[in-house]
Amino acid sequence: MSERKGMPGLRGVEHIGITVPDFDEAYDFFVNVMGFRPFYRHGPYKGEWMEGTLNVHPEAEIRKVQQLCGGAGLNIELFEYASPDQRQKMPRNTDWGGHHIAIYVDDMDAAVAHLKAHGVRIMKGGDPGPEIASGPEAGARSCYFLTPWDFQMELISYPGGKAYEKDYEERLWDPRHPGR
Repeated sequence: MSERKGMPGLRGVEHIGITVPDFDEAYDFFVNVMGFRPFYRHGPYKGEWMEGTLNVHPEAEIRKVQQLCGGAGLNIELFEYASPDQRQKMPRNTDWGGHHIAIYVDDMDAAVAHLKAHGVRIMKGGDPGPEIASGPEAGARSCYFLTPWDFQMELISYPGGKAYEKDYEERLWDPRHPGR
């Protein structure tokens, strides 16, 4: 194995922060639809330090922050911000800063049925795609969906692993085996 370069002591992603347009709606979605466990809430925060610390408008205010735990390996931190220069449009994957969060599930069909039962908009006509047949992602199935405020997310499942595993001695972090 080669010597690791980059950040000393890197362990992994601790959380992903998401600024949402309707805090209560986002909390309800992540807790009652997605199944995240709520932990502590804090805020509000404002002051001169906001610009230098967070790279936001000096008059910005964080009204609420909520920590949520989604199982092994993923914490989400919800933010409700107010700012005089706030953009109020969701970026698409093709936009600079575009993004999505992929959630691993054991049973893709059951997970998609659950989202549909909660009125969640499923992309690609409402059904998950077939298992990927070739390339490094072969063996995986995925399905993109939108939160009520149009934040893009993905369900992914690969119970038998991904094809890249036959070509690499090392492995990506795998939610099926979170302790490895």
